[in-house]
Amino acid sequence: MTGVGANPGFGLSRSLLRLGHQVVAADANRLAPGFLLPEVIPQLIPRADDPAYPKAVAELCRQLGVQAIVAGIENDIPPLQAMQPQLDAAGVRLWLPDPDAVRAGLDKARFHQVLTEHGIATPRTWLPEAIDEIPDGRQLVVKPRDGHGAQHVHLVDRRDHARALTEIVPRAMVQERVQGTEFTADCLVDRAGRASVILRRRDLVKAGLAAVSTTFDDPTVRALVLKTLHAVRAAGLCCVQGFIAADGAVTITELNVRVAGGFALAEAAGADLVGQTVNGLFGRPVDHERLTYRTGMCLTSYIETLAVGDAAELGLTPQRKGGAS
Repeated sequence: MTGVGANPGFGLSRSLLRLGHQVVAADANRLAPGFLLPEVIPQLIPRADDPAYPKAVAELCRQLGVQAIVAGIENDIPPLQAMQPQLDAAGVRLWLPDPDAVRAGLDKARFHQVLTEHGIATPRTWLPEAIDEIPDGRQLVVKPRDGHGAQHVHLVDRRDHARALTEIVPRAMVQERVQGTEFTADCLVDRAGRASVILRRRDLVKAGLAAVSTTFDDPTVRALVLKTLHAVRAAGLCCVQGFIAADGAVTITELNVRVAGGFALAEAAGADLVGQTVNGLFGRPVDHERLTYRTGMCLTSYIETLAVGDAAELGLTPQRKGGAS
């Protein structure tokens, strides 16, 4: 499990442990919270953009007999996808969609293009060179094309402010701000293309994560999420986000090629999301009957201090795999 320093990877590691799996918790930060989960095997690996990453991950898999890899953070997906032939040859499972689908999930400008081509409502989007085309008086969002975790996201009301921010935000893009009820769809798309969707409102969002969330159902939202998954050719575990306007209109804002941070609510509502993901990961059938859920179930989460003290005494000194320490 990579990316155990962030909420999705941390939570998914904990769920896999509860199901009885042995989890190798891997992260590039030696203080990653996931290293403190009981019974994991903590492993410090290079950053995903480090040339030493592929060799380190391959060696880790060989030494520990790893059977499958799940990426808990977007950064790890491109190098892991490039390694897929090598991992397949070593018998290590990896469940990702095809390269075009991964690109659409990682590049928000490309995602906008795909949805527009398929007639799916999504916010109007401009790259920096097209800022002069933005109509006056629009509320705007400036963010990285390949960002995650609400990093470098800025809300502005003026086109000239958006222009200035595009010179600061890495790989910037500008979108029209959408108003309404925000939602996340936890999705699992099996190898035959059939998808199950668990819908939850993002009632309170902090730093890009749902601090308060409630499951619901809406045929219009569900249909548009399924259409989005089909347009992008999604596969495996992923999540779709969007907004429901006061008049009921639905707008899709993004798709993440990974588990969502609040997926625990889907499981609490009765959907066997992690168990069925493991089935699909290892080539077994996904039982969509076990991915139904109860509406009206709620989740609240908050930041908790897991440990304070000397890193060595806390056990936060996992072995480094490749690269400099």
